[in-house]
Amino acid sequence: MLSESTVTTMLPVVDMQRARTFYEGKLGLRPEAQPNGNTLYHCGAAAIALYQRDTPTKAEHTAMSFEVRDLASEIGQLEKAGVKFEDYDLPGLKTVNHICDLGAEKAAWFYDTEGNCLCLHQDKA
Repeated sequence: MLSESTVTTMLPVVDMQRARTFYEGKLGLRPEAQPNGNTLYHCGAAAIALYQRDTPTKAEHTAMSFEVRDLASEIGQLEKAGVKFEDYDLPGLKTVNHICDLGAEKAAWFYDTEGNCLCLHQDKA
């Protein structure tokens, strides 16, 4: 039933203009304003919707991940745009040049201006 549906990731934001500056200026996404005040971005067959909240939320997990073909290149391009990537040195999670080898894929994490944890990942296949 749902396997043919388009998926929209809903991300809460406290400051819509600040978030839009990040998603459009740093990530290069093109907005589609919605009548309800949300901002929608289409990414391949999926979408991201930013919605206004009065208070911030705090998720300790990856809220969304972008699948990319060349992880190192994407990291370099986003760093040039001002995105700061996280580095980890934990048991089972260590990054080298921002990239963690997870076996079947490689990944790198960063935060948006609203505290949402975002990821880039590249399949190794």
